Amino acid sequence: MEQKLASIIEQIPPDDWEKTPASVKKMVESMAQRIDTLEQQAHSLLEAQPQLVEKVNQTSKNSSSPPSSDPPGFGHKSQKKTGKKRGGQPGHEGKSRNLYPLEKCTSVIEHHPVKCSCCGESLFGEDTDPYRHQIVEIPPIEPIVIEHRLHKLTCKRCGSSTRAKLPTDVNPSGYGVRVVGTVALLSGLYRHSHRMVQSALADLFGISMSLGTVNKLRLEASNAVADCVDEAHLYIQQQEVVAADETGFNQANIDGGNPQNRQAWLWVAVTPLVTFFEIALTRCTQAAKNLLGENFAGILTSDRHGGYNWVNMERRQLCWAHLKREFIKISERPGISQELGTQLVEQQEKLFELWQRVRDGTLARSDLVELVKDIRYQIILLLQQAADYEITSREKTPLAKTVRTCRQLLKIEGAMWLFVTTTGVEPTNNAAERAIRPAVIWRRTSFGSQTQAGSTFVARMLTVVTTLKSQERNILELITIAVKSAREGKSAPSLLPEVS
Repeated sequence: MEQKLASIIEQIPPDDWEKTPASVKKMVESMAQRIDTLEQQAHSLLEAQPQLVEKVNQTSKNSSSPPSSDPPGFGHKSQKKTGKKRGGQPGHEGKSRNLYPLEKCTSVIEHHPVKCSCCGESLFGEDTDPYRHQIVEIPPIEPIVIEHRLHKLTCKRCGSSTRAKLPTDVNPSGYGVRVVGTVALLSGLYRHSHRMVQSALADLFGISMSLGTVNKLRLEASNAVADCVDEAHLYIQQQEVVAADETGFNQANIDGGNPQNRQAWLWVAVTPLVTFFEIALTRCTQAAKNLLGENFAGILTSDRHGGYNWVNMERRQLCWAHLKREFIKISERPGISQELGTQLVEQQEKLFELWQRVRDGTLARSDLVELVKDIRYQIILLLQQAADYEITSREKTPLAKTVRTCRQLLKIEGAMWLFVTTTGVEPTNNAAERAIRPAVIWRRTSFGSQTQAGSTFVARMLTVVTTLKSQERNILELITIAVKSAREGKSAPSLLPEVS
C-alpha cells in the first residue's frame, strides 16, 4: 500500500501536497489502499481464470471423467443427409430371429394349403422345407413347496416330549438352491436392490421373502463361490498379460469393517477368459500387489496410477487412451501448450491408424515396428521441448501444468511402446475399463455397500458374472451348483476355462 500511495503522491506537486488538508490526505490514503486491494484481487482472478476455464471445458475426451458427465449433445456429430430411406438398403443381408431346434419344441403343428391360390385346384403332398414360424411363451410359474412336518410325541414311560429333526439333506434356511442362485443373479448380474429382489421374486415366481432373508441368501451365495473366486485370483496372477484398473467405491461401517470411514476402491484384473474383482480400503501399492501378486511376472496394461510403479517398466504398457486425453488437454491450453498438444495429438492419431491396419491385417507387425520409430522420436522430441521450459515449483499457469505433465511422461516413456513388438498386448486399457463399467453403474444405483460382507458379495458376484460371460457359460447354473455343493460339503465348480 505504501508503494501505491507514494506513486500517487509523486504525481502531485510538492507544494500542493503540503497544502492539502489532512482529511483529503486521509481520503487519498484510503483510496490507495483500496486500489492496492483491488489490484491484488484482480491478479488472483487472472491467475485462477485459466484453471477455471480448463475445469469448465473438462469432458470425457480430455480427462478421466465418464461420458455420462459430458454436456448434452457433446460428441454427437451431425450426420449429413444421404437421401436414402430409413431401414435396410437394397442388397443388405437381412437378419431374422433365431429359431429353436425341433427337439426343443413342445409341439409342432403342420399347416397345408388346400387349394391352389392361382387356379383353385386341390393340393396334396408334403413340403420338404416348410417355412417355420414359432410362438414362444412362458408358462405360469408356481413355486414347488415341500412341507416337512416335525411331529412331537410324548413318552408314555417318562413323560418327556421329543420332536423329530430335519433330515441332514434338508437345509434349515427354508429355500432351495435355485432360489438362492436366483437371488444372487438378480443382485449380482442385474444389480437389483434388496427390495427389488423381493419384488421380483413375488411378481415372477410367487415367492414371498423378507428383506433379511434376501440378505442371508446373498451371503450364502457369496460364501458358496468363495473358493472358485480365489482360484480365479490365482489364475490371474499367473497369466502372461493382465489389464488392471481401479475406481472409487463406498463402504459404510455398519459391521465395523471400516472404522475409519476410509474411501474404498474396487480393483479389477482382466484376462481374455477370467476377470477378478476385489474391494480394498486403499489405493496404494500394496493393494495393487495383492491384486496381481507380489511375484507377478507378466505384462501389465494400466493407466499411470503410481500404485503400479512397482512393476518393472519393461513389463508395462501404458494406456494410450489415457495418453490421448492428456494430449488433448494440453492442446486446449493457450500459447505454446496448444502448439505442442496439437502436434502430440497428430502423432497419436498416426500411431492409431497404423495399429488399426495391423488389426485388420493390412500391415505386418514388422512394418509397424519400423514405422513407429519416427512417431516415437517425434513424441519424445515434443515432450522434451516442453520439459525444458523453466517453471517455479508453485507455478500454476497452463504452461506449468504442461511442463509437469511432459516431465512425468518422459520418465515412463519406455512403457508406452510394448504393444508394438509384443503379440497379445493392446495399446489401451479398454478391456479393464469395460469390465469395471457395470460396477460403476452398481455403485451409482446402490451408493456402495453398507458392510464388509456386502463389499465381498459385490466383488465375488462381479468376478463370477464377468468371467462366465466371457466364457459364454450359464451364470445361474454355476451359482446353483456352487450353493448345492456348499450345502453338501463339496467343492464348488471352477470358473477357469476348460483346457481343450
